[in-house]
Amino acid sequence: MEDADIVVIGAGVAGLTAAATAASLGLRTLVVEQFAPGGQIATVEGVRNFPGFPNGVAGYELGPLLQQQAEEAGASMRLESVLAIAPSGEGYRLDCDGEPVTARAVIIAVGSSLRKLGVPGEEEFAGRGVSHCASCDGPLLKGQTVVVVGGGDSAFDEALVLAAHASKVMLLHRGAHPVARREAVDRLRAMPNVEITAEAEIVAIHGETVVTGVDIKSPQGTNRTACGAVFAYVGLRPRTEWLRGFFTTDSDGRIASDSAMRTSQPGIFVAGDVRAGSVCLLASVAGDGAAAAISAARYLGAESKKARSSGGSAIADGERSRVATAR
Repeated sequence: MEDADIVVIGAGVAGLTAAATAASLGLRTLVVEQFAPGGQIATVEGVRNFPGFPNGVAGYELGPLLQQQAEEAGASMRLESVLAIAPSGEGYRLDCDGEPVTARAVIIAVGSSLRKLGVPGEEEFAGRGVSHCASCDGPLLKGQTVVVVGGGDSAFDEALVLAAHASKVMLLHRGAHPVARREAVDRLRAMPNVEITAEAEIVAIHGETVVTGVDIKSPQGTNRTACGAVFAYVGLRPRTEWLRGFFTTDSDGRIASDSAMRTSQPGIFVAGDVRAGSVCLLASVAGDGAAAAISAARYLGAESKKARSSGGSAIADGERSRVATAR
């Protein structure tokens, strides 16, 4: 069984920043990630709101850079899923796809997945015209009309990518005004093949073997529009279903913490957009990761002193009796 001082669950911006910080403090640090380094940003063509990259950086480049930094600091990585967390001795046991891991402290940085539209046809045409990756599927849509749904940074940034390939990009957002940063909105409005429509949403997706059209609802009524693909960027859903009941969470399932990233479970910290109150910007989640690592290091130092003075475990078993299990 592998043993670490700190296990970081998740290799997005928050998790890799936490790992780099923890390892630089001399702690045995392991990152467990089920997908790929970078998390959600791994499929993003252009990240324009991360410090240090005035001209933007591709998400699939930023993720490996952060991984390299963490590994050069001394962190190691395993590509597999964490199936369960349970108290074990003076720390926690993490059951994974492979060998279990024990850790004296844990940082939860599992990230989020994109929310679905929840409309007829979305599931049926997933991968056949319904997509979340403009850089992946944009080159396949030359000469076609595509619809992007969402009013935030992700929707506008990905629409810019699609505008370089599609003959027409229709961007729909439900509010009266978009919430994306002004620079992205202005750039998209300047594109000759882009049409931005406020107070509009998709209510159904149609097709035969692939997407051929959508029903768009607006204050003027509902109309069917022909298109070749739909890209949805309508918010994030935290990947915390398997952790509910183990932590105190908010109504969206994000994990509550104090300003030091400490959760309701002693020795477990949270970082990134799964933290209740996160503004979900890359710069802020990186800060979360660093703060969580520093807090975890201080916790381990304090617990070691308590254990030496008491001659045993510093945490009562009753305080850590719950178990988190992946569904």
